Amino acid sequence: MEFEDLNKEQKILMAMRKTLANIIKDTTPNPGMIHPLSESTVEDIKLCLTLISSRERELNDEQGTPSFRPHFVDDKPKKQAEAQVIQFHPQKDKPVD
Repeated sequence: MEFEDLNKEQKILMAMRKTLANIIKDTTPNPGMIHPLSESTVEDIKLCLTLISSRERELNDEQGTPSFRPHFVDDKPKKQAEAQVIQFHPQKDKPVD
């Protein structure tokens, strides 16, 4: 699904998520340095990202659209029906050679 196909709420959530992620990237200090954001601000950002993610998931479920999780192009989607049972022990009714 393209950005133009999203509704206004989805566009807002996506923009907020990307903005918060960029703030995190820009303010993350090198190892051993003090973080410029207070601990309460970091927790607030985590809470916002959690709420955004939760609402995006709800909207996707309501619309029946898949999530925007990254995936490899050559990966086949996994389905429960495709699961195979692997026998590790020989069955008792068949003789073992």
